[in-house]
Amino acid sequence: MLPSPTPKIRSRQIIESDIHAVVTLLAKGFPVHSHQFWLRVFESLAKHSTPVGLPKYGHLLECNDVPVGVILQIFSTIPAATTSTTRCNISSWYVEPAFRTYAAALVSQALKPKNVTYLNITAAPHTRATVQAQGFSRYSSGVFVAIPALSSRSNATPATVVAGHICPEVHFESFERDLLLDHGAYGCMTLWCVTCDRAFPFVFRPRVIRGFMACTHLIYCRDIEDFIRFARPIGMFLAMRGKPLVIVDSNAAVPGLVGKYLDGRMPKYFMGPDRPRLGDLAYTEAAMFGV
Repeated sequence: MLPSPTPKIRSRQIIESDIHAVVTLLAKGFPVHSHQFWLRVFESLAKHSTPVGLPKYGHLLECNDVPVGVILQIFSTIPAATTSTTRCNISSWYVEPAFRTYAAALVSQALKPKNVTYLNITAAPHTRATVQAQGFSRYSSGVFVAIPALSSRSNATPATVVAGHICPEVHFESFERDLLLDHGAYGCMTLWCVTCDRAFPFVFRPRVIRGFMACTHLIYCRDIEDFIRFARPIGMFLAMRGKPLVIVDSNAAVPGLVGKYLDGRMPKYFMGPDRPRLGDLAYTEAAMFGV
């Protein structure tokens, strides 16, 4: 008998012609999500403005030209008032059991671009030790579940809450209006808190706790202090829409908010030059895919 040929195994960037095969692999690796869900994920990635020269969808591991592993990646340029940074959300990592000895090669390719801050915001409990061994550090240890309408610090600055698609008549940053419009298209709730001199942007992703309790996850604000400052009008706005609870990424109880801190829930990790700030999950899987 002739010896079996050595399998050809390599990792490379995902291209458009790979999408259907990768969707099938992801639906197998994450059966909680349907085939249609993963197709919508790739539709979102296709529309996303990826920085020039960086992967549009992520990387795959293939054996004899058949995908056996995948890491989705969301590369984004994150603007600020005076500068911008490049960020990558590592999402939906799966390798077929028979090929997990090659997973390190896949991860190495995915983390190859330099001067990028990498995020892992949905690390499952059994993967967290591996994530830290790859060089990631925890920047958010838990979540604070707030009832913002009950806040006692929201009376100092009068503010009007308006929908995010409205263009305020006071000062705002143009990139933040673009951010609100983008996230509204992802299915997030977007709004402005408008004072007499400027508008403050907020993005929330609707979620359901324990299968029945409606809430939102704070995806974006300029600063957590802004959310505390405007918690009461924001809370009333959300409560009138059936969502009285807001999940806030945090490392402790948040002074000025009524609620409960849950240590160890939904921890988040990063690796790279720019430590992420709490209250900024813009252009991540939490915002774009609702996971």
